[in-house]
Amino acid sequence: MNKPIVAITLGDPAGVGPEIIVKSLFKPNLYEICDPIVIGDNNVIKNALKICNKTTEINLINTPHEYQAGKINLIDLNNIKLAKLKIGTVQAICGQAAYEYIEKATELAIAGEVDAIATTPINKESFSIAKIGHIGHTEILAELTQTIEPLTMFEVRGMRVFFLSRHVSLRQACELVTKERVLEYIIRCNKALLKLGITNGTMAVAGLNPHSGDNGLFGNEEREQIEPAIKEAQKLGYNVVGPVGADSVFHQAVQGYYNSVLSLYHDQGHIATKTLDFEKTIAITIGLPFLRTSVDHGTAFDIAGKGIASEISMTEAIRLAAKYSRL
Repeated sequence: MNKPIVAITLGDPAGVGPEIIVKSLFKPNLYEICDPIVIGDNNVIKNALKICNKTTEINLINTPHEYQAGKINLIDLNNIKLAKLKIGTVQAICGQAAYEYIEKATELAIAGEVDAIATTPINKESFSIAKIGHIGHTEILAELTQTIEPLTMFEVRGMRVFFLSRHVSLRQACELVTKERVLEYIIRCNKALLKLGITNGTMAVAGLNPHSGDNGLFGNEEREQIEPAIKEAQKLGYNVVGPVGADSVFHQAVQGYYNSVLSLYHDQGHIATKTLDFEKTIAITIGLPFLRTSVDHGTAFDIAGKGIASEISMTEAIRLAAKYSRL
């Protein structure tokens, strides 16, 4: 059986994306599990090799089928002029270029020419001044594939965390904790786990308030919204428990008590996973016509161009993309 082909998007050319890609592609064991191809810009990759003090041949290809082992295989969109690139700064040209890399990777994935996509960081300000009109990868991919609200799951050291909401204010996130939405996400998340080949174990729903509200002492969301949703899901046959206090549920998940946790807002799950292992926390987008993984850090403009950015997260994102791509 052929190895899965993983498309790696370059991300914001002014950030650390090009550097962590180059460093990852020098990991020999990566090629044992997949054939990685880069969607980006030849000038930027050459510059990243120089920054990272690396030397290898770049194989410019038009399609993934032209892949050659032992080289960096690159689909060159030729959309960045090095003379205009200011590494470590917000630029419209970088926002536009980053969008085009995502667009091309999506086109290849929909056509079945690649098996999964691993993305590097984009910058929301660069997108804004480029007038892209989106705030993140997930929103872009949803529009390009006409997918309604894909699921985001983090995986780190065997712990899996889903999110009831993502990029909304904390006030709005609390308003989204309704019986109907919690029940919907329990069902969707369990179906997503099945797609990833995870058939055993129990999902836990995190509590929203301190000590899960202590029976109404610190809020009624648990009694009025979360508990009824869990009971309804149990009646439907889903193996789910909760609400479990957010100060303990993630630790218990790491210990193996739960196969996943439904976090009720963005930072609740992000803090838990990134504190456990910042570099190996990987975002997985489920529900698209293809699998997408991503590093879970930003463009790191403060260290971009210095060759010191760690590639651990990028390598892990590629590895997980290969692992889950054909399930």
